[in-house]
Amino acid sequence: MRVFFTGGSGKAGKWAIRHLQEQGHHVVNVDQSPSGLNCPELLIDLCDAGQVIGAMSQFIEGAELDAGTGVPTYDAVVHFAAVPRVMIGTDGECFRQNTLTTYNVIEAAVKLGVPKVIFASSETTYAICFAEGELKPHFVPIDETHPTVPHDSYAMSKVCNEMTARSFQARTGTDIYGLRINNVIEPHEYSEKFPAFMENPSLRRRNIFAYIDARDLGHMVDCCLSKDGLGYEVFNVSNDDMSVGLTSDQVIERFYQGVEVRSEMDANETFFSNKKAKNMVGFQPQHSWRDVLG
Repeated sequence: MRVFFTGGSGKAGKWAIRHLQEQGHHVVNVDQSPSGLNCPELLIDLCDAGQVIGAMSQFIEGAELDAGTGVPTYDAVVHFAAVPRVMIGTDGECFRQNTLTTYNVIEAAVKLGVPKVIFASSETTYAICFAEGELKPHFVPIDETHPTVPHDSYAMSKVCNEMTARSFQARTGTDIYGLRINNVIEPHEYSEKFPAFMENPSLRRRNIFAYIDARDLGHMVDCCLSKDGLGYEVFNVSNDDMSVGLTSDQVIERFYQGVEVRSEMDANETFFSNKKAKNMVGFQPQHSWRDVLG
């Protein structure tokens, strides 16, 4: 597939693009800074609607000119570009950029007839990550039916983006899938960060004791590219196990007393349920911090 990928210069985007390339997809990275990846790139401002639709409808590399058959079309758009969290710049600018870029990208995709859009939503939509003080979930494990009423501008932007995507899908019929991505972990971070999580599990409370390996996130994107006809859907994206050395019962006892437990959980099962992604698009994460730390 020919894929228009925004935000491929970021932490998650680089791994996703590499995985998609390994599966044989032709990926174009669209960002504000070079990625260093071996793929064609366009450096544009996604807040400018004209630049977005222009980038999505132009030649990308010289080889495309030789065919003499016009500008190639895209099979899918993957939108990862965003201000990645609050407390980088101002809250208002985070919300403005994240909502405006998402609107511009989806609008351009549907107007140009791209049949599929996959966009990055977030674990933060469930409000827990950037809440002031401690906010407990309504129930565990958290699935896609959990309320999304966030307290911060980053999570607000992601909830807004989900409604934007749902509205475009309702009007056009385009397949649009949102990924509520948990804390992205690169392979080298297991040995660097996870020993502290074993020592102090409370460090993972705001991430619902979950994580997603960057390589498995790339696999999830490919699963969504391969699955047609779902209309609008959102999916939690996480690995199968927790990011701490406690059992699920121990986590409930220490952190989730009084919280409804909606289903029986395995000893190491994630509290950020990925069952919907497994059932609907065939997601099968392969990696774990246990492969590195034992």
